[in-house]
Amino acid sequence: MGDYMAQEDDWDRDLLLDPAWEKQQRKTFTAWCNSHLRKAGTQIENIDEDFRDGLKLMLLLEVISGERLPKPERGKMRVHKINNVNKALDFIASKGVKLVSIGAEEIVDGNAKMTLGMIWTIILRFAIQDISVEETSAKEGLLLWCQRKTAPYKNVNVQNFHISWKDGLAFNALIHRHRPELIEYDKLRKDDPVTNLNNAFEVAEKYLDIPKMLDAEDIVGTLRPDEKAIMTYVSCFYHAFSGAQKAETAANRICKVLAVNQENEHLMEDYERLASDLLEWIRRTIPWLEDRVPQKTIQEMQQKLEDFRDYRRVHKPPKVQEKCQLEINFNTLQTKLRLSNRPAFMPSEGKMVSDINNGWQHLEQAEKGYEEWLLNEIRRLERLDHLAEKFRQKASIHEAWTDGMTLPAPSLLSWKEAMLKHRDYETATLSDIKALIRKHEAFESDLAAHQDRVEQIAAIAQELNELDYYDSHNVNTRCQKICDQWDALGSLTHSRREALEKTEKQLETIDQLHLEYAKRAAPFNNWMESAMEDLQDMFIVHTIEEIEGLISAHDQFKSTLPDADREREAILAIHKEAQRIAESNHIKLSGSNPYTTVTPQIINSKWEKVQQLVPKRDHALLEEQRKQQSNEHLRRQFASQANIVGPWIQTKMEEIGRISIEMNGTLEDQLSHLKQYERSIVDYKPNLDLLEQQHQLIQEALIFDNKHTNYTMEHIRVGWEQLLTTIARTINEVENQILTRDAKGISQEQMQEFRASFNHFDKEHGGALGPEEFKACLISLGYDVENDRQGDAEFNRIMSVVDPNHSGLVTFQAFIDFMSRETTDTDTADQVIASFKVLAGDKNFITAEELRRELPPDQAEYCIARMAPYQGPDAVPGALDYKSFSTALYGESDL
Repeated sequence: MGDYMAQEDDWDRDLLLDPAWEKQQRKTFTAWCNSHLRKAGTQIENIDEDFRDGLKLMLLLEVISGERLPKPERGKMRVHKINNVNKALDFIASKGVKLVSIGAEEIVDGNAKMTLGMIWTIILRFAIQDISVEETSAKEGLLLWCQRKTAPYKNVNVQNFHISWKDGLAFNALIHRHRPELIEYDKLRKDDPVTNLNNAFEVAEKYLDIPKMLDAEDIVGTLRPDEKAIMTYVSCFYHAFSGAQKAETAANRICKVLAVNQENEHLMEDYERLASDLLEWIRRTIPWLEDRVPQKTIQEMQQKLEDFRDYRRVHKPPKVQEKCQLEINFNTLQTKLRLSNRPAFMPSEGKMVSDINNGWQHLEQAEKGYEEWLLNEIRRLERLDHLAEKFRQKASIHEAWTDGMTLPAPSLLSWKEAMLKHRDYETATLSDIKALIRKHEAFESDLAAHQDRVEQIAAIAQELNELDYYDSHNVNTRCQKICDQWDALGSLTHSRREALEKTEKQLETIDQLHLEYAKRAAPFNNWMESAMEDLQDMFIVHTIEEIEGLISAHDQFKSTLPDADREREAILAIHKEAQRIAESNHIKLSGSNPYTTVTPQIINSKWEKVQQLVPKRDHALLEEQRKQQSNEHLRRQFASQANIVGPWIQTKMEEIGRISIEMNGTLEDQLSHLKQYERSIVDYKPNLDLLEQQHQLIQEALIFDNKHTNYTMEHIRVGWEQLLTTIARTINEVENQILTRDAKGISQEQMQEFRASFNHFDKEHGGALGPEEFKACLISLGYDVENDRQGDAEFNRIMSVVDPNHSGLVTFQAFIDFMSRETTDTDTADQVIASFKVLAGDKNFITAEELRRELPPDQAEYCIARMAPYQGPDAVPGALDYKSFSTALYGESDL
């Protein structure tokens, strides 16, 4: 810099000799200063006056140097202005510039010559000194650059920075050399310098952002234009054109990086949205499946079962596809991130693939438990309905027996209670008393015969309570009434027997035949009532063996009917014998048998009822037998299809496993083969649909087990879903390998070599290598990872790349990613930072205006929206921090 100033020792003398130069320098230097000051939002009007207080002078130095000067003094006094100018001059001197005869007082006093000299010194240091062309610098370098760029143009011969530029052709040649679309050089004439100069100045100002620093008339009207003004003007062209290529390269690099980042962000947003929707569906569905509130009737529970079938047929299958597609999208995204040297995608909390799998597992557990609960609940309600009907039948029979007959007047007592409380023995004759005793004995026998029924009623009521029967209150009320009444009957029976025994000695005669009739008729009558009850009893069976058991028991019952008929004839013969004896001995009977209310008419009536119920029972059992035979047919039909579909699915799963390991042919051939294989699997879907239809018939028939097959519909569905998911994942792995191959430039031969090496050491064909197998594979590929300190360190470094989670296994995809990274190059955060610095003009920050000028609109707005405000000491309004933004793109901080 001292050499430059040595060349300028005659500067004052030149200025005094030609005042026109001072005018040119004022215009040029003022325009040059404003081209930098406008970056800070200000400008100067008068170069003599506007730098006198030192404030704008210090601001100018900060803008062009990118450094922070000491804080200026804001006072209006002369000493404050001198101090500010001295701070600026000290900063210039700190840059190795020797100031000749320039002092702060002259600047503060508005000395035009000194002020212009100071500005020229600044221009030399910050605009011209760093110009270097083929080992020449500063003025010589700038001149050489102009000569090289204008050499091909006619009528242009640049030898200096004054008269060589006077006709304006050199300015136009520079512009046309770099931006030929802006200048029609062939139409310019050397004899029209004013037009030439105005054309060059106007184009530079409009399209190159170079302010107009001189007027054409000032240059043409001067014998020798001012060299400093021309050098200043030309240096602006040098900086504009020398930075254009750098800016374009930097912009292209940033566009590439941002395009990759934008695409990845779209994939991340799609994953987040799909994961949220699927998790929300799982969150809504699980409470419905976990709802175990039982219904009161079978019809309501069957409606729940139908709703569950709709869920399995209609609502769940699309969600299975969404889950599979979500995993495929996630794997594809991670592959793209690895290929673009970006950190792995970490979904939002609770939205990891593992979270979705856990939620799905919870869903399937709830689904399985819900189906089991529905079936158990239907069985429970069937059992409850059967028990309730049985309770009502037995209770009605017992109440009918207890009431016996209708009393003549309203009473809280049953007929038997009233009979037991009757004091008829007090006025009866001895024969009547003896008859009453026999009658009472017959009643006790009848009472004992009904003891089992009362116990059965109580036991059924207890079981209904334990099974949570919805009408338990009425059952308990009725049962309690029967038990209380039974206890009262027992107590009254005991009291009456004691009263009759007191007068038993007075009783002498009794009609033995009537007594025998009563004793045999009562149990026979009870047997007929029990038989009618059994014949009308409801039954529930689920297998052909159970119904055959009931038929066998019914056949055994029918075999006892001849003996029962002979007993009936014997009982009726007793009654006829009593009638014959009474008539032969002229005995007047008081009416019916005094020892029992079971008359021959009742016995015959109930016998006829039994005879009518037997064929009805036969018909009901045969109908149930046909139903169970139909159910057995449905079981065998389902088992036949399931035993075909189940092994087919298992076989396909094993074949896919072999295909994923062998991978013969090119990746495209493998992909085509896999997709062909996937279509053959999809074409098999009608067999699964047929099985679903057969399973639907089994469900509608309420068939709960099937001994003819080990496959359930749930097993088949899970196997089918796993088959579809496995083939989709295998296809996705091959697609990711193709993506890796194309992105990294890996040849088909390299890919096959990688696959062959990997398969050779994958002895168990599990699709992954252990540490020792992987080390052997690396050694076979030429990596120095032998068992020494240096080899172990290199192997540990490689393992940390291919197995970041320390699972102890290296998958083929991780192996391919590692091999591709070892042979290719990718962008880095430092390269992106350097590119942004070029666009920012070597500043530590960049503005929104600069981004919009250098980048495409969508990517410029993308950067502006994500860049944080710049907080450095040299910050200006609207400054943005491109360093932290670039670092965040590569996962080194938060974006």
